[in-house]
Amino acid sequence: MISVDGLTVEFGGFTLFDSVSFVVNKKDRIALVGKNGAGKSTLLKIFAGEQQPSSGTLSVPKDLTIGYLPQQMKLTNTRSVREEAELAFEHIHEMEAEIDRLNLQLTERTDYESDGYQKIIDDVTSLSERYVMMGGGNYLAELERTLMGLGFLRSDFDRPTSEFSGGWRMRIELAKLLLRQPDILLLDEPTNHLDIESIQWLETFIATRANAVILVSHDRTFIDNTTLRTIEIELGKIYDYKVKYSEYVKLREERREQQLRAYENQQKKLADTEAFIERFRYKATKAVQVQSRIKQLEKIERIEVDDIDTSRLSLKFPPAPRSGSYPVIIEDVAKRYGDHLVFDRVTFTINRGDKVAFVGKNGEGKTTLVKCIMDEIDYTGKLQLGHNVKIGYFAQNQAQLLNENLTVFETIDYVAQGDVRTKIRDILGAFMFGGEASDKKVKVLSGGERSRLAMIRLLLEPVNLLILDEPTNHLDMRSKDVLKQALKEFDGTAIIVSHDREFLDGLVDKVYEFGNKRVIEHLGGIFEFLEKKKLANLRELEISAQTQGISSEQTEQSSHNKLSYAARKEQSRVLKRAERNVAQSEERITELETKIAELEVALATPEGAADPLLYANYSDLKKELSTVMEQWTEQTIELEEIRANYEE
Repeated sequence: MISVDGLTVEFGGFTLFDSVSFVVNKKDRIALVGKNGAGKSTLLKIFAGEQQPSSGTLSVPKDLTIGYLPQQMKLTNTRSVREEAELAFEHIHEMEAEIDRLNLQLTERTDYESDGYQKIIDDVTSLSERYVMMGGGNYLAELERTLMGLGFLRSDFDRPTSEFSGGWRMRIELAKLLLRQPDILLLDEPTNHLDIESIQWLETFIATRANAVILVSHDRTFIDNTTLRTIEIELGKIYDYKVKYSEYVKLREERREQQLRAYENQQKKLADTEAFIERFRYKATKAVQVQSRIKQLEKIERIEVDDIDTSRLSLKFPPAPRSGSYPVIIEDVAKRYGDHLVFDRVTFTINRGDKVAFVGKNGEGKTTLVKCIMDEIDYTGKLQLGHNVKIGYFAQNQAQLLNENLTVFETIDYVAQGDVRTKIRDILGAFMFGGEASDKKVKVLSGGERSRLAMIRLLLEPVNLLILDEPTNHLDMRSKDVLKQALKEFDGTAIIVSHDREFLDGLVDKVYEFGNKRVIEHLGGIFEFLEKKKLANLRELEISAQTQGISSEQTEQSSHNKLSYAARKEQSRVLKRAERNVAQSEERITELETKIAELEVALATPEGAADPLLYANYSDLKKELSTVMEQWTEQTIELEEIRANYEE
């Protein structure tokens, strides 16, 4: 589908890509991997046509459509969420207008036997087929389904985009991209602005409905669930593995060991050759042999090995000062902004040494509760910090608090204590500040670099309660490994707000789920929590308080939120009826589409094209299909609302 041949990219003497070649096939699912700065985003920009290579060719079929989601993009503020998303269907609106124009010509003309009349029929048939294939009669339902899948509520659809944060507006751009269904989808860190539920929805979309996909992500679980081919960029070359990421990791380790052995052997041979030349350089009897060895050295293609993998660095942080047994105690805490209730009756206790995750859709109150714990905002209820609790807090704006006049090294050296000070260069290297980068001034760092630096600075301070709000957004996989291992060995308490499942796996022992104005505690790791949620949604389990051994006080609180048996039974009946209505509409849509397809075949013949009754029947079926589609859209939305209420 797309052929890359001899691609070279140079920046002022530095070669980013050195004559690389590969082919992207139809339905390929490709993960681009490599350390930061290897050229992953640059390669996506070249595919998107936003950057040109220094040399080489990129062969793209003329009619191929490409959709590109960069990490940062300019966003408009003039439309509502729905209006902005509908821009994805401009081509469908243009097609509708063209079909209407041609149909009007058919009704006005009477030269049924002419070539011109036949051509109009052919054009209408062709456009109608493309219209159906592109989901023309169904695009509004698809638009709403996609927006809701990415975390928007129906009540958000008519709100101006200017009311949303940059992260939510990036979701709108992602929705537009997915709705266009391009032949090849280019995604650069698409999960940075998504919560766990939206990431899972995106995984399903890519697996079931996307065409070819090339993506860059530091979320291991996401790329393992969405890609089947891994292209690694290293030292200007690419290594193409026809396997998913988890298998690539094993193969890469084997290749790296082979590279190191070959590199070491070559270095030994080079040293021996250079020693021979140096020893006999001035002996006339050896002149011919010396010249021969010199020519050999010039011809040898030097083996290169990427920088040492610092992800294995064992990073020990200062011991946490001992705190009380219960660093955080929360009882009946509620928070409102005016008439908007964020959460209510939140009650839980975090024990010393706990590593817990705050998860849930964006906007459900995770960061708000963190701010309550930090005493940055007011609330109602009781929230008490334990004895001698010292908090280390990493927020999204943490990077803005760094001293811009210090260098990267000075920023870390200022807070490092004990043995850690001897390893500052190694630590900085693990977080992509190796070599000359450690001497940069903070003022010249990018936003992502500042975030990484703020993270290192925080983790070197002697605290006993770490609160990290989306700590992995700007870290590559190696840096995340270093951070995760450090947190696992941290002997204090940690609260982690994150959507990165792989990062949380094996790190947290409790999950607090935010949703429906409540916070629910789940014991166990992140994948155990996700599995429980999956079962609850599929089987719609209603677990009684008795079977769970819940105290009478908890039972009373639980029953406050549950429907009676009779009400539950009635709701179940309403749900089944709604599901039946949707199924019947879908059956009718299938029947109509089959009949329309048969008529289109007939209309393509000379006899059919001259039959006015046949064309009238075709028009009637198209109108009925449009009506049933609208009906199906309303029924689907109604069903989703019923299911949402039922699951509560």
